[in-house]
Amino acid sequence: MSDLISALGEAGLDPVTDPDILAAHSWDHAGLVPPGRAVALVRARSTEAVSATLRIASASGTPVVPQGARTGLAGAATAVDGAILLDLSPMDRILSIDPVNRFAVCQPGVLNAAITHAAAEYGLRYSPDPGSWQISTIGGNIATAAGGMCCVKYGTTPEYVLGLEVVLASGEVMRCGRRTAKGVAGYDLVRLFCGSEGTLGVITEATVKLSPVPAERLSLAAVFDTTADAGRAVTAIMASGAQPSLLELIDNVHLRALEALRPMGLPTEAAALLLAASDANPVAELTAIERLCEEAGAAEVFRATDAEEADALLESRRNAYHAMERLGTVLVDDVAVPRSRLAEALDGVQAAAERHGVVIGVIAHAGDGNLHPNIVVHPEDPASLAAGRAAFDEILDMALAMGGTITGEHGVGMLKRDWLAKELDPVNLSVQRRVKDALDPLGILNPGKVLAR
Repeated sequence: MSDLISALGEAGLDPVTDPDILAAHSWDHAGLVPPGRAVALVRARSTEAVSATLRIASASGTPVVPQGARTGLAGAATAVDGAILLDLSPMDRILSIDPVNRFAVCQPGVLNAAITHAAAEYGLRYSPDPGSWQISTIGGNIATAAGGMCCVKYGTTPEYVLGLEVVLASGEVMRCGRRTAKGVAGYDLVRLFCGSEGTLGVITEATVKLSPVPAERLSLAAVFDTTADAGRAVTAIMASGAQPSLLELIDNVHLRALEALRPMGLPTEAAALLLAASDANPVAELTAIERLCEEAGAAEVFRATDAEEADALLESRRNAYHAMERLGTVLVDDVAVPRSRLAEALDGVQAAAERHGVVIGVIAHAGDGNLHPNIVVHPEDPASLAAGRAAFDEILDMALAMGGTITGEHGVGMLKRDWLAKELDPVNLSVQRRVKDALDPLGILNPGKVLAR
């Protein structure tokens, strides 16, 4: 280890070895994913620093765990034994904004929200909006193929990544993608790195697409006495041809937790609250959505009276995870099912909660069929932990049985790596392993994440 630290120091990388600092950087936000013991932390401030770190790591066979803001929920940024933690958050500059060609060039440590704030001067925005948009980095968003609340209309992170600069395990620097509106030259390596969770290369620069800010947005909230009714409303809305810019479900467990965190008059007796927004012909579209909610059994539907009230409702939704943390340790599930089976999936989660005797709250990007069952456990109680894990696994099994996926947007990380083989066919899994071996033959990049050996 001393030779490794010396080599990092001689390269001007100023490695940190303080045990307390290493421990603080060894976790992301994934509950119940224990970290390994890292040997050093390198705070990268340039592509050259990343390249030097990987050359040294490759020469010594040392694992490297790339990190950003560590807001992930699947353990992708969690330390492994003997690793260098490569912190990219100091690379936090927006290098340029091109309002004509509608793209921004960013370093990986730039916060998601900072891109939209900078682009607002030109009447543009960066559309993907994960719940952590104010604190998560664009590098982490790309590495996990992050989603968000507006994905129902505007799509997920990979659809907005035009080009990347990536440092490979060898330390070689590669550029892929383009800065034009169209381009199909060669294999789409940009998409390969999106969602790769730092296992194929380290992103050091991204060119991301910007979009015009909508002229107007209106919102409504529909109150339901059962989650199944709310699920049926979502099915009816999406089948109608409506294109809401947001369609989110908050169940009773979360409504009560949110109201306790920050009182704002949420309907805590309701089984579910459905939030909908429209930014294209919003009056007509929300009128149609309101009617469909009522036909599905909504007890009450009300429109936000102004933008401030609408933003308060959305901000409340973003705080759902933190509200649940007050109840205990949260084991976050993240499954997606066909929209047509959303109501059935909501019933299935409730049944799992009752069967295992655990508290499970569901928030959902309902228009995408993407559910986040948040399972409350108490790690000091082995029975509580076992029940929570059993419910977690049951929900994953249910999603796969419905033709869904084990992760809609949080990624595989360490939390779900053993489940990936259950979702993918053997040939698919073999191809993924061959891609990993081709780009990282020594297996030093974020080992133990995504693919189980």
